[in-house]
Amino acid sequence: MLSVDTTQLLKGVLDLAVLAVLRDDDGYGYDILRRLRTAGLTEIGDASVYGTLRRLFAAGYLTTYVVPSEEGPHRKYYALNPAGRTQLKQGGDVWREFASTMNTLLRERA
Repeated sequence: MLSVDTTQLLKGVLDLAVLAVLRDDDGYGYDILRRLRTAGLTEIGDASVYGTLRRLFAAGYLTTYVVPSEEGPHRKYYALNPAGRTQLKQGGDVWREFASTMNTLLRERA
């Protein structure tokens, strides 16, 4: 029996999900993870998110800055830069087209 493994689906869209979470508010690693889980991506692993943040930063889509914390270690915040906003728009366009195609394919015929 064929089963859809959501972890495999997440691998293809995690970059886009992280960019989307950062669209309106900067965030630090755990905060971004919490926002993704609150949005419904409950099966995301911590290491996947931190790896994605490093990869998106290395690709030039994010900037970082450090904020001191009185409750523990300093927090490294991530923010979308103009290249990240462009990537989010382009990725969103591709996702909407792909999702529309899948919805058409999966629509039950009467």
